[in-house]
Amino acid sequence: MKKENKETSWGNVADWYAGHVVSEDSYHKKVILPNLLRLMNIRPGMRILDVACGSGFFADAFSKVGAVVQGADISPELIELAAKHYSTVSFSTASAHKLSHVPDGSIDIVTIILAIQNIAEVKETLAEASRVLVKTGKIYIVMNHPAFRIPGGSSWGWDEKMYRRIDQYLTEKKIPITMHPGANPSEKTVSFHRPLQYYMKLIGNGGFAVSRLEEWISHKTSEQGPRQKEEDRMRKEIPLFMTLELIRQGV
Repeated sequence: MKKENKETSWGNVADWYAGHVVSEDSYHKKVILPNLLRLMNIRPGMRILDVACGSGFFADAFSKVGAVVQGADISPELIELAAKHYSTVSFSTASAHKLSHVPDGSIDIVTIILAIQNIAEVKETLAEASRVLVKTGKIYIVMNHPAFRIPGGSSWGWDEKMYRRIDQYLTEKKIPITMHPGANPSEKTVSFHRPLQYYMKLIGNGGFAVSRLEEWISHKTSEQGPRQKEEDRMRKEIPLFMTLELIRQGV
């Protein structure tokens, strides 16, 4: 199969990515999924489109609680894996901003999970989500926290206590990152850092309002040692993820 040549695709490490997501101690399984299910309040028959669905983990979880689910991703490698493992979901290879296979007004909920920071065409993606949603539909966006997790612009430090160092925030950046830490360093994708105001402006201009914002922390604990207590304290203070629930303005 021809490799996806989009610089934001994770297709080149599809097998590793699929395994990482479903590992028992992953953030996807322990933090994001239970919180999303709580927020989304999925009812049987609800129509959900998981944009940038990757290997299908979240799409499958939504299907298991009774939703009718479609998944779309730019990577044919990831879509092939998703279709192989999750037969109750309809998967398609498509860019987040070009969902022509999905009819207007046919979706109750659109999810974009840990993907918005890898999408160049955010304005167009929100427009497509708006097109496919019913009038009272919602969008759920989960992202690496833009204020605390900035590739190349944030880090942990220690000065008697642990602290989070932020070296840049307001400047928008396009950042190459290694796909699989510890493996082939030449396998890279692209992440886009954008401040909160970037997203708020696009959301407002796109006809949506933020109806809920949550920040989610790590579930993990440190190994025993002199810094364990402080590291665990900071895990509860600095969120890893930010989640937005969007509704149409005036609805």
